Amino acid sequence: MSEIAQLPSLEALQAGERDAFARLVDLTSGHIYRVAFQILGSEEDAEDVLQETYLKAYRALPAFEGRSSLTTWLYRIAVNEALMLLRKRHPGLVSVEEGGASDESGEIEEMEIVDFCCLPEGELLSSESREFLEKAVQRLPANQRVVFVMRDMEGLSTQETADALGLSESNVKVRLLRARLSLRQALSVYFGGKIQELNRR
Repeated sequence: MSEIAQLPSLEALQAGERDAFARLVDLTSGHIYRVAFQILGSEEDAEDVLQETYLKAYRALPAFEGRSSLTTWLYRIAVNEALMLLRKRHPGLVSVEEGGASDESGEIEEMEIVDFCCLPEGELLSSESREFLEKAVQRLPANQRVVFVMRDMEGLSTQETADALGLSESNVKVRLLRARLSLRQALSVYFGGKIQELNRR
């Protein structure tokens, strides 16, 4: 999500104008909720993150210097809240900021990729296929999942994603590539089975 043109001004928000803050919530909450849900896979947890995001944003607005866009700032708060919940469930979970040298190297292991050309369009767009993709996204490592959700599902630029996550652009690019390849591999296995089913008919 690029910066939304209709967002209230920072001056109005920092002046404590309630209508301005309500408008900010109205314009951005859908995006924030979707990111939290895709990271956590739980509607209840996503709602908790949504609430905490705006509570923290409201308290922190007077000190916000506007070095990033309001939406990027909100994403950063939301992602941090979502990752804190993940760490409570999985104490050994790597944070989104952490990563080894391989994150920068871009070395990706080779994968067998099935060609989807022979599948009917209805099969590609079925609710079952979409559900499989959503589950595959949930199985990605947290640091890849967050980048994939923000870049490919929310449409943020590489720079916006890097700013929101406190990462370098090269880190974002490598993690996104890894996520895309992992998802394509999972979908290749899934659709490979579908192609075999069609060939047996």
